[in-house]
Amino acid sequence: MERILLHTCCGPCSIYPLASLREKGFEVMGLFYNPNIHPYTEFKKRRDQLEDYARQQNWHVIFDDEYRLEEYLQEVVHREARRCQLCYHMRLKRAAQVAKKGNFAAFTTTLLVSPFQNHNLIKEIGENLAEQYGVPFYYEDFRPGFKEATAKSKELAMYRQQYCGCIYSERDRYYRQSKKTPK
Repeated sequence: MERILLHTCCGPCSIYPLASLREKGFEVMGLFYNPNIHPYTEFKKRRDQLEDYARQQNWHVIFDDEYRLEEYLQEVVHREARRCQLCYHMRLKRAAQVAKKGNFAAFTTTLLVSPFQNHNLIKEIGENLAEQYGVPFYYEDFRPGFKEATAKSKELAMYRQQYCGCIYSERDRYYRQSKKTPK
């Protein structure tokens, strides 16, 4: 049974990829590394929900518990138009590093379950990092399981976030700029 490292952003997004990879015969280990998540209370909710889900699934997850907001901001400030690309790269790079160090057969990410993420860019970054670190990037389009996983997460009363995690997506989700012109 080949071991695969699944970069994981949260519990709900893990449901389908974990099941799919296990069905394919992989021994799956998770990695929670998400310096993009803001604010800290959101980071903690996602981390704690993932820990609960991992326990229920008898799934080992490596948790990077450091709140690395500054690292994320240093990477994206003044490059906001490319923030998703930079964020994907940060998280997949850490996954590739951990996969190499842990002698995993491959690495992948739960980002691939979301219909709101750029799959082509994630795949390209994953493949480039795979070449750099010598560990294959396993691409699977997990999106067909998105609705099923969403329903299951609601059934399990899991904490479900309303934005991808970064301060910019939080703004885009909740802030609606006034149409009024200043006088």
